[in-house]
Amino acid sequence: MSKSNPSSSWIAQFKPGDRVEVSFDDPGFRGSWFAGTVIRREAKNPNRYIVEYDQLYEDEFGEKLLQETLDWIQLRPPPPPEKKKKVQFKFGDKVEAFHSDGWWEGAITAEHSGGKFAVFLRGSKEQIVFEEKDLRLPVQWVKGKWEPRFEQVQREKERSLEKTGTRPSKVAKRESSSEPKADSNCPKEVMKFTQGIQVEVTTEDDGFKGAWFAATIIEPSGEDEYLIEYKTLTNDDDTEFLREDIRACNIRPCPPEITVVDGFEVMDEVDAYYNEAWWVGVIAKILINCNYVVYFK
Repeated sequence: MSKSNPSSSWIAQFKPGDRVEVSFDDPGFRGSWFAGTVIRREAKNPNRYIVEYDQLYEDEFGEKLLQETLDWIQLRPPPPPEKKKKVQFKFGDKVEAFHSDGWWEGAITAEHSGGKFAVFLRGSKEQIVFEEKDLRLPVQWVKGKWEPRFEQVQREKERSLEKTGTRPSKVAKRESSSEPKADSNCPKEVMKFTQGIQVEVTTEDDGFKGAWFAATIIEPSGEDEYLIEYKTLTNDDDTEFLREDIRACNIRPCPPEITVVDGFEVMDEVDAYYNEAWWVGVIAKILINCNYVVYFK
Protein backbone atom coordinates (compact mmCIF):
# COMPACT_ATOMS: atom_id res chain seq x y z
CA MET A 1 0.00 0.00 0.00
CA SER A 2 1.23 3.49 -0.81
CA LYS A 3 2.32 6.05 1.75
CA SER A 4 1.60 9.70 2.36
CA ASN A 5 4.26 12.31 1.74
CA PRO A 6 5.83 13.78 4.91
CA SER A 7 4.98 17.42 5.51
CA SER A 8 7.98 18.31 7.65
CA SER A 9 11.51 17.28 8.53
CA TRP A 10 10.37 15.85 11.88
CA ILE A 11 10.60 12.04 11.93
CA ALA A 12 8.78 9.77 14.38
CA GLN A 13 10.77 7.17 16.32
CA PHE A 14 9.33 3.78 17.27
CA LYS A 15 10.78 0.82 19.13
CA PRO A 16 10.11 -2.92 18.73
CA GLY A 17 6.93 -3.77 20.59
CA ASP A 18 5.41 -0.27 20.26
CA ARG A 19 1.71 -0.24 19.53
CA VAL A 20 0.87 1.80 16.41
CA GLU A 21 -1.86 2.61 13.93
CA VAL A 22 -1.14 2.50 10.19
CA SER A 23 -2.65 4.78 7.54
CA PHE A 24 -2.92 4.32 3.77
CA ASP A 25 -3.56 6.52 0.74
CA ASP A 26 -4.57 3.70 -1.59
CA PRO A 27 -7.94 4.14 -3.34
CA GLY A 28 -10.61 2.69 -1.11
CA PHE A 29 -8.43 2.95 2.02
CA ARG A 30 -7.93 6.71 2.40
CA GLY A 31 -8.80 7.90 5.87
CA SER A 32 -8.46 4.48 7.50
CA TRP A 33 -6.24 3.39 10.40
CA PHE A 34 -5.33 -0.22 11.25
CA ALA A 35 -3.83 -1.30 14.57
CA GLY A 36 -0.55 -3.18 14.74
CA THR A 37 2.75 -3.71 16.57
CA VAL A 38 6.25 -2.63 15.55
CA ILE A 39 8.44 -5.71 15.01
CA ARG A 40 11.68 -3.92 14.19
CA ARG A 41 13.29 -1.23 12.07
CA GLU A 42 14.40 -2.03 8.57
CA ALA A 43 18.17 -2.58 8.60
CA LYS A 44 18.95 -0.60 5.43
CA ASN A 45 16.57 2.27 6.13
CA PRO A 46 16.01 3.34 9.76
CA ASN A 47 12.98 5.40 8.73
CA ARG A 48 11.07 2.27 7.71
CA TYR A 49 9.52 -0.24 10.07
CA ILE A 50 8.23 -3.81 9.90
CA VAL A 51 4.76 -3.85 11.44
CA GLU A 52 2.49 -6.79 12.23
CA TYR A 53 -1.22 -6.03 12.04
CA ASP A 54 -3.66 -7.01 14.77
CA GLN A 55 -6.50 -8.11 12.50
CA LEU A 56 -5.19 -8.29 8.94
CA TYR A 57 -3.96 -11.67 7.68
CA GLU A 58 -1.70 -12.92 4.90
CA ASP A 59 -4.15 -15.62 3.85
CA GLU A 60 -7.89 -15.95 3.55
CA PHE A 61 -7.99 -18.54 6.33
CA GLY A 62 -6.78 -16.08 8.98
CA GLU A 63 -3.93 -18.28 10.15
CA LYS A 64 -0.98 -15.86 9.86
CA LEU A 65 -1.02 -12.17 10.70
CA LEU A 66 0.12 -9.84 7.92
CA GLN A 67 3.47 -8.07 8.26
CA GLU A 68 4.47 -5.11 6.08
CA THR A 69 7.43 -2.77 5.78
CA LEU A 70 6.13 0.78 6.14
CA ASP A 71 7.49 4.30 6.04
CA TRP A 72 7.47 6.18 9.35
CA ILE A 73 5.01 8.76 7.99
CA GLN A 74 2.33 6.05 7.82
CA LEU A 75 2.58 5.31 11.54
CA ARG A 76 1.27 6.95 14.67
CA PRO A 77 0.73 5.79 18.28
CA PRO A 78 -2.80 4.70 19.22
CA PRO A 79 -4.87 7.81 20.04
CA PRO A 80 -5.28 8.59 23.75
CA PRO A 81 -8.50 7.33 25.34
CA GLU A 82 -11.51 9.60 25.33
CA LYS A 83 -12.06 11.74 28.40
CA LYS A 84 -14.32 10.33 31.08
CA LYS A 85 -17.10 12.68 30.01
CA LYS A 86 -19.22 10.87 27.43
CA VAL A 87 -19.00 12.27 23.91
CA GLN A 88 -22.35 13.45 22.58
CA PHE A 89 -22.29 12.65 18.87
CA LYS A 90 -24.67 14.53 16.59
CA PHE A 91 -25.52 15.07 12.94
CA GLY A 92 -22.62 16.53 10.96
CA ASP A 93 -19.92 15.47 13.43
CA LYS A 94 -16.66 14.22 11.95
CA VAL A 95 -15.84 10.83 13.43
CA GLU A 96 -13.79 7.68 13.00
CA ALA A 97 -15.87 4.48 12.84
CA PHE A 98 -14.62 0.96 13.47
CA HIS A 99 -15.36 -1.04 10.31
CA SER A 100 -13.69 -3.97 8.53
CA ASP A 101 -10.97 -4.28 11.20
CA GLY A 102 -9.93 -0.64 11.10
CA TRP A 103 -10.94 2.91 11.98
CA TRP A 104 -12.34 4.90 9.06
CA GLU A 105 -12.82 8.66 8.75
CA GLY A 106 -16.37 9.76 8.12
CA ALA A 107 -19.19 12.12 9.01
CA ILE A 108 -22.48 11.46 10.78
CA THR A 109 -25.30 11.88 8.28
CA ALA A 110 -28.24 10.78 10.43
CA GLU A 111 -29.10 10.07 14.06
CA HIS A 112 -31.08 6.91 14.83
CA SER A 113 -32.77 5.64 17.97
CA GLY A 114 -30.95 3.38 20.37
CA GLY A 115 -27.68 5.32 20.23
CA LYS A 116 -26.99 4.50 16.59
CA PHE A 117 -25.69 6.79 13.86
CA ALA A 118 -25.47 6.66 10.07
CA VAL A 119 -21.94 7.52 8.97
CA PHE A 120 -20.67 8.27 5.46
CA LEU A 121 -17.18 6.77 5.19
CA ARG A 122 -14.70 8.84 3.21
CA GLY A 123 -12.53 6.00 1.90
CA SER A 124 -15.08 3.38 0.88
CA LYS A 125 -17.81 5.95 0.04
CA GLU A 126 -20.34 3.88 1.97
CA GLN A 127 -23.03 4.96 4.39
CA ILE A 128 -23.28 2.52 7.32
CA VAL A 129 -25.16 2.59 10.63
CA PHE A 130 -22.89 2.22 13.70
CA GLU A 131 -23.45 1.89 17.41
CA GLU A 132 -22.04 4.70 19.51
CA LYS A 133 -19.38 2.41 20.99
CA ASP A 134 -17.88 1.97 17.51
CA LEU A 135 -17.30 5.71 17.01
CA ARG A 136 -14.53 7.98 18.21
CA LEU A 137 -13.53 11.58 17.63
CA PRO A 138 -10.84 12.13 14.97
CA VAL A 139 -7.42 13.29 16.13
CA GLN A 140 -4.18 14.25 14.42
CA TRP A 141 -0.63 13.23 15.38
CA VAL A 142 1.58 16.24 14.63
CA LYS A 143 5.32 16.28 15.36
CA GLY A 144 5.01 13.86 18.25
CA LYS A 145 1.97 15.47 19.84
CA TRP A 146 -1.79 14.94 19.67
CA GLU A 147 -3.69 18.00 18.55
CA PRO A 148 -6.68 18.79 20.77
CA ARG A 149 -9.79 17.35 19.21
CA PHE A 150 -11.77 20.57 19.44
CA GLU A 151 -9.05 22.68 17.82
CA GLN A 152 -8.66 20.17 15.00
CA VAL A 153 -12.39 20.15 14.25
CA GLN A 154 -12.56 23.94 14.34
CA ARG A 155 -9.55 24.24 12.02
CA GLU A 156 -11.17 21.97 9.44
CA LYS A 157 -14.42 23.92 9.64
CA GLU A 158 -12.55 27.17 9.01
CA ARG A 159 -10.80 26.01 5.85
CA SER A 160 -11.68 28.11 2.85
CA LEU A 161 -12.10 25.97 -0.23
CA GLU A 162 -13.15 26.88 -3.74
CA LYS A 163 -16.64 25.60 -4.56
CA THR A 164 -17.43 23.34 -7.47
CA GLY A 165 -21.02 22.50 -8.37
CA THR A 166 -22.44 23.72 -5.03
CA ARG A 167 -24.49 26.76 -4.16
CA PRO A 168 -26.18 28.05 -1.01
CA SER A 169 -29.81 26.96 -0.81
CA LYS A 170 -31.87 29.99 0.08
CA VAL A 171 -35.07 27.95 0.00
CA ALA A 172 -33.63 25.32 2.36
CA LYS A 173 -32.55 28.02 4.79
CA ARG A 174 -36.13 29.25 5.14
CA GLU A 175 -38.82 27.33 6.96
CA SER A 176 -38.95 23.81 5.62
CA SER A 177 -42.75 23.94 5.47
CA SER A 178 -42.43 26.50 2.64
CA GLU A 179 -40.93 23.93 0.28
CA PRO A 180 -43.53 22.73 -2.26
CA LYS A 181 -44.73 19.14 -2.19
CA ALA A 182 -46.22 17.72 -5.35
CA ASP A 183 -48.76 15.47 -3.65
CA SER A 184 -49.97 18.05 -1.15
CA ASN A 185 -52.68 20.62 -1.77
CA CYS A 186 -51.45 23.90 -3.16
CA PRO A 187 -51.97 26.96 -0.97
CA LYS A 188 -54.84 29.26 -1.88
CA GLU A 189 -52.44 31.93 -3.09
CA VAL A 190 -49.69 30.79 -5.44
CA MET A 191 -47.11 32.64 -7.49
CA LYS A 192 -48.03 33.61 -11.04
CA PHE A 193 -45.57 33.04 -13.89
CA THR A 194 -45.38 34.59 -17.34
CA GLN A 195 -44.68 32.85 -20.64
CA GLY A 196 -40.98 32.34 -21.42
CA ILE A 197 -39.67 32.90 -17.90
CA GLN A 198 -36.88 30.62 -16.62
CA VAL A 199 -37.87 28.63 -13.53
CA GLU A 200 -37.08 25.52 -11.53
CA VAL A 201 -39.63 22.76 -10.90
CA THR A 202 -39.83 19.91 -8.42
CA THR A 203 -41.72 16.64 -8.10
CA GLU A 204 -42.27 13.91 -5.54
CA ASP A 205 -42.09 11.09 -8.07
CA ASP A 206 -40.03 8.16 -6.76
CA GLY A 207 -36.33 8.85 -7.19
CA PHE A 208 -36.76 12.59 -7.74
CA LYS A 209 -37.91 13.90 -4.35
CA GLY A 210 -35.92 16.96 -3.33
CA ALA A 211 -34.67 17.71 -6.84
CA TRP A 212 -35.15 21.00 -8.71
CA PHE A 213 -34.94 20.92 -12.51
CA ALA A 214 -34.35 23.93 -14.75
CA ALA A 215 -37.29 24.66 -17.06
CA THR A 216 -39.08 27.31 -19.11
CA ILE A 217 -42.72 28.35 -18.77
CA ILE A 218 -44.44 27.65 -22.10
CA GLU A 219 -47.98 28.72 -21.25
CA PRO A 220 -50.71 28.40 -18.61
CA SER A 221 -52.47 25.03 -18.92
CA GLY A 222 -55.16 25.32 -16.27
CA GLU A 223 -56.00 26.93 -12.96
CA ASP A 224 -52.70 27.41 -11.13
CA GLU A 225 -51.02 25.05 -13.58
CA TYR A 226 -48.43 25.59 -16.32
CA LEU A 227 -47.01 23.74 -19.29
CA ILE A 228 -43.24 23.75 -18.84
CA GLU A 229 -40.33 22.54 -20.94
CA TYR A 230 -37.33 21.05 -19.15
CA LYS A 231 -33.86 22.30 -20.09
CA THR A 232 -32.05 19.03 -19.33
CA LEU A 233 -34.66 16.23 -19.54
CA THR A 234 -35.71 14.80 -22.91
CA ASN A 235 -38.51 12.55 -24.13
CA ASP A 236 -38.17 8.78 -24.48
CA ASP A 237 -36.53 8.90 -27.91
CA ASP A 238 -34.32 11.91 -27.06
CA THR A 239 -35.67 13.92 -29.98
CA GLU A 240 -36.86 16.94 -28.01
CA PHE A 241 -36.97 18.37 -24.54
CA LEU A 242 -39.65 16.95 -22.27
CA ARG A 243 -42.78 19.00 -21.61
CA GLU A 244 -45.15 18.54 -18.67
CA ASP A 245 -48.04 20.22 -16.92
CA ILE A 246 -46.83 21.32 -13.48
CA ARG A 247 -48.82 22.81 -10.61
CA ALA A 248 -47.78 26.32 -9.65
CA CYS A 249 -46.90 25.28 -6.09
CA ASN A 250 -44.15 23.05 -7.54
CA ILE A 251 -42.52 25.91 -9.46
CA ARG A 252 -40.12 28.53 -8.16
CA PRO A 253 -38.07 31.31 -9.77
CA CYS A 254 -34.42 30.45 -10.41
CA PRO A 255 -32.45 31.31 -7.25
CA PRO A 256 -29.92 34.12 -7.71
CA GLU A 257 -26.29 33.23 -8.21
CA ILE A 258 -24.46 33.81 -4.93
CA THR A 259 -20.68 34.09 -4.69
CA VAL A 260 -19.39 32.30 -1.60
CA VAL A 261 -15.97 33.65 -0.65
CA ASP A 262 -15.14 31.79 2.56
CA GLY A 263 -16.20 28.28 1.58
CA PHE A 264 -18.90 25.99 2.88
CA GLU A 265 -18.84 24.48 6.35
CA VAL A 266 -20.15 21.20 7.72
CA MET A 267 -23.95 21.33 8.20
CA ASP A 268 -24.42 24.19 5.72
CA GLU A 269 -27.66 23.67 3.80
CA VAL A 270 -27.00 23.76 0.07
CA ASP A 271 -28.31 22.82 -3.34
CA ALA A 272 -25.91 20.36 -5.01
CA TYR A 273 -25.97 19.76 -8.77
CA TYR A 274 -26.34 16.03 -9.49
CA ASN A 275 -28.03 14.05 -12.29
CA GLU A 276 -29.20 17.15 -14.20
CA ALA A 277 -30.86 18.77 -11.17
CA TRP A 278 -30.22 20.73 -7.99
CA TRP A 279 -30.84 18.58 -4.91
CA VAL A 280 -31.50 19.96 -1.42
CA GLY A 281 -28.89 18.66 0.99
CA VAL A 282 -26.49 19.32 3.84
CA ILE A 283 -22.68 19.47 3.79
CA ALA A 284 -21.61 16.33 5.69
CA LYS A 285 -17.83 16.51 5.13
CA ILE A 286 -15.21 18.77 3.59
CA LEU A 287 -12.82 16.92 1.31
CA ILE A 288 -9.66 18.01 -0.47
CA ASN A 289 -9.49 19.38 -4.02
CA CYS A 290 -12.59 21.56 -3.64
CA ASN A 291 -14.98 18.66 -3.03
CA TYR A 292 -17.69 18.08 -0.46
CA VAL A 293 -19.74 15.14 0.78
CA VAL A 294 -23.41 16.18 0.67
CA TYR A 295 -26.19 14.30 2.45
CA PHE A 296 -29.40 14.64 0.43
CA LYS A 297 -32.53 15.23 2.46
